[in-house]
Amino acid sequence: MTWLQYLLPQHLLSKLMFHFARIENTWIKNNFIAWFVKSYHVDLSEAVRENIKDYQTFNDFFTRKLKANARPLGEGLISPVDGMVSQAGSIKNGDLIQAKGKKFSLKALLNDEKKFQNFATIYLSPSNYHRIHAPLDGKLLRMDYIGGDFFSVNQQTVSSVDNIFARNERVVCYFDTHTIVLVGAIFVGSMETVWHGQITPPYGKQFSVDYSGKDIRLKKGEELGRFNMGSTVILLSNTHQFDLQSGQGVKMGQSLSI
Repeated sequence: MTWLQYLLPQHLLSKLMFHFARIENTWIKNNFIAWFVKSYHVDLSEAVRENIKDYQTFNDFFTRKLKANARPLGEGLISPVDGMVSQAGSIKNGDLIQAKGKKFSLKALLNDEKKFQNFATIYLSPSNYHRIHAPLDGKLLRMDYIGGDFFSVNQQTVSSVDNIFARNERVVCYFDTHTIVLVGAIFVGSMETVWHGQITPPYGKQFSVDYSGKDIRLKKGEELGRFNMGSTVILLSNTHQFDLQSGQGVKMGQSLSI
């Protein structure tokens, strides 16, 4: 049913989800969270707040904080998120692998001429922990918001829609040690970073912020941002190769580099 996504009012649906996820009515939010936990087998034993009644809204639950030491940090470059590896490898002739038989260009993804050698694409399912963390120590240089579509980023859609990661809205965070791309998707009502706060909504108003003159630094493992529904991150590096296989599950803090 991928074709149906071309017809859906993607931005409207994402805006409605943004508002629904912030409903504070106790009956609505408790029942929806309970359904969600059961349907997606969410492990709340890792969360600081294990009781669904302790969350103010569904979004509060969805972006839940984990207990201290729930995600120990490995050596070298680590996974910024919990999720599943979609693809990983070398960037050849300026192209990244999207899925079997499909590629997309780094230039289109970044809307920029910057070059990188290696990449890892990690998909976050609804059941995953949805905060994003720094994969390395780094100083923030620039952040770009690039408006776009809101196609789903599940495996079926990624295998069907050409250039999906360069078509969907995204936030590109350039650090001096790496770059991480937050890719939006349908029902991702909002994306935010710790230094900027909420970036979307509003949707579609492209902008760039130069942080090179400011001393914004994140230590490896520190929170970088969050998806206020599930999506994908693409990690870009010139200094690390990724020891990963397509379909492999990863946890935030797990070592990804060779």
